[in-house]
Amino acid sequence: MYACGLRIIGKGNKERRVPLPQPVLDELSQLWRAHHNPRWLFPNRRGDAPLDDRVLRDSFAVAASGTRGKVTPHALRHSYATTLMENGVDIRVVQILLGHASITSTAIYTHLTAPHLAIPSDYA
Repeated sequence: MYACGLRIIGKGNKERRVPLPQPVLDELSQLWRAHHNPRWLFPNRRGDAPLDDRVLRDSFAVAASGTRGKVTPHALRHSYATTLMENGVDIRVVQILLGHASITSTAIYTHLTAPHLAIPSDYA
């Protein structure tokens, strides 16, 4: 973590920084102080590796019980990208935040919701 976000090591061992709102940073700081692992925000029980994807998926499934659709880390990336785009964030900024080398990859992640698909009155 850093002052206003997270340092992420992604595919190809590429580093990027992801800004986060202060309340989220506060929660993550508390979590990190509880385990003090210098390498991972979510370490496994032994602390020698990051938390397994299966554990994350199971945790999401429990947290999302009663919601429509499957909740996975990948689904959260899609939701994040869509929310940013629907709130007017430029696709190039979304590309950087998601760590995509190609804007084409970012475009795949964005799904406009029904209210945003309505034809603006300027064009009708």
